[in-house]
Formats: sequence, structure tokens, C-alpha cells
Amino acid sequence: MFGIIRPCGEHSCPTLHRAWMAHLCGLCLTLRDGQGHAARLATNYDGLIISVLAEAQGPAGSPHRTAGPCALRGFRPADVVDARAAGVRLAATVSLVLAAGKLRDHVADGDSAPGTGTARRVLAARWEAAGARMGAGIGFDTASLASTAERQIELESGSGVTLLELTAPTEEAVAAAFAYTATLAGTPGNAAALAEAGRFFGRIAHLLDAVEDRADDAARGAFNPLTATGTSVREARRLCDDAAHGLELALLELELADRHLVDVLLGTEVRRAVDRTFRHASESGHSYERPGVVRKSAAGVGTLLTCGLWRPRWSSRRRNAWDDRCYLTRCDGCGCDGCDGCCDCCKCCTKCDGCCCDCGA
Repeated sequence: MFGIIRPCGEHSCPTLHRAWMAHLCGLCLTLRDGQGHAARLATNYDGLIISVLAEAQGPAGSPHRTAGPCALRGFRPADVVDARAAGVRLAATVSLVLAAGKLRDHVADGDSAPGTGTARRVLAARWEAAGARMGAGIGFDTASLASTAERQIELESGSGVTLLELTAPTEEAVAAAFAYTATLAGTPGNAAALAEAGRFFGRIAHLLDAVEDRADDAARGAFNPLTATGTSVREARRLCDDAAHGLELALLELELADRHLVDVLLGTEVRRAVDRTFRHASESGHSYERPGVVRKSAAGVGTLLTCGLWRPRWSSRRRNAWDDRCYLTRCDGCGCDGCDGCCDCCKCCTKCDGCCCDCGA
């Protein structure tokens, strides 16, 4: 799974973490029900935010159900957002279409393993068509999302473009998806603020991806927005901080029935993602073995199928404890300084009735 929003059980309220997991598992199961098990590979941490936004605006339109045991949850049943919810279907639609674009982008950049380009393009076409069908069911036109990858490739092949021009396609795609949650929830007054929030979130996601990939892209001679535009890591950090501030201001304009999870994911967790990415960028070295495309792809599948418990030998987490390797339990370098004492929820208990984590606050 990919994405910048990765809350962990260590610093999250138990109630909020369960709510986040309900959207994550709901997205995964909706992808499975709509396009088969292979489509679950399109599940990503950031896509579920769309489901969260829709539910926060209209809880009645987001039914839940109890899902059966799953290996990624330790074979435990769990409360999940039902596939009937329009918000999770929009999240699945966006995940499929953007994953298709990501596959095409990898092929265009030469990141795919030799001989797999045709298969990746076929899979991308299938996912894009499935996303279009799912989107049509809720009245969402995926054309603007589908064109994102093509526009991105076109910009990257040009010259004289600025960094913010390169992030624009991602910003516009996320803005369209965020804004449509207002239509689904019947709160049209939120559309403008949601679009603004989407633009800032898309910018942050694109920039953080560029920072994370900068060293690898340089080693492979691949395109990287920071390198291509001569943007320093310091300037990228400034742009991320400005966007995070703008995102927080946009969230304040939203009329939400329940804003707690939205504020945590798009406020606290976005800030953590920015800190985590730039901290890792400053600490990263080249002492470990850098894998080729084939081994990296195989390792990614193995890591995903074992929920992070298996790690390749070049992974810095290979010898860590199991609960630090597992996606569902590990803190992922969130910067919570050991998570000593009570969780973050208790810092914002004034926003709700009492504390949701039984800490006595």
C-alpha cells in the first residue's frame, strides 16, 4: 500500500484508529467486490480519505458492516465501511484510476521489469475501465482523473516548467475527488473548501513523493520534479509547510457532522508525513544494497502479502520487532517520541465530549 497518511496505533486514539481501519478495510473490500482480488493492490492510505470526508459530512450515507476474518488483520473480524456507501465507492473509483495512471507512468519512466510493459498497460486499461464504471454508478466522471497521467508525462517531457506546474495535474485530480464528496453527502456549500483542501493535499503528496524518490531517480537517471526544476530540499520543505497550513485553513471552512477523524488525518498526520519524509531524506545514505527493478517489484509484493512482516535484506526494518514491521501496528517513524503516556486525542478533547481513549483526561 502506498500513500503519505499512515497513522499508527501508538499515537492514535484507539477509537480513531479503529475508525481509520474501518475505512481502509472498507476500501480494500470494495475494490475486491468491484474488480476482483487483484484490484486490492490499488488500496492506498490516501484514497480512503475520500471515504472519511464523505462520512464526516453525511454519516447516514455511510453504512457499516462486520467483515469476516482477514489475514492482514490477524484473522480477526472488524467493523468496516460497507460497499454500499457512496463515499467508499468514490474512494475505490479514484484509487483504481490513479493506480492505472501510476502503472502507465512507471512504464513511461522505464521502471517496469523487462518484458512486463505490455502486461502493465493491459492491467492499467482494465483498472481505468473498472474505475469509470464504478464512478458512473455514483455520477462521477473519471475523465479528468484518467488524463492526469498523460498530462503529467507531457509536462515532464517539456522544458522550462516550474515545480508547481508539475504538481498541478495531481492537485486538480485530488481537488475534483475531494469536492465531489460534498455532492455525495448533499452539502454543496463545502465543495469550494474541499477543492481547495484537495489542491493543497495533492501538492503535498506529489512533493513528498519527489523527495522520497530523489536519490533513486538520480541513480537511475529517471525524471524527478526537484532535480528537473533545480528545487532544493529546503525549498520543497517550505512549499510543503505552506501547503499544510493552507490545508488546515481550508478544513476550518468545512461544515462537518463529525470532524475529529478528518482533522487528525488531514491535519496532524499530514504534518507528521512532512516531518517523517524530510527527516528520512536528511538521514538517508547509500550504505545498503540498492535492488534492481525485478527484485524491488518482487520484494514489494512479498512485503504487501505479509503485511510488512517479511522485509527484504536491504530494508532498514528487516531486523526490527514484528510489531514495528507490521503495517497495522507499527509507528512508521511518525515522530511521536516513543508515544509515552496518553495519545494525541487527549490534546484535542475540547473538540468533543470527553476523551475517547480512557486516559482520564
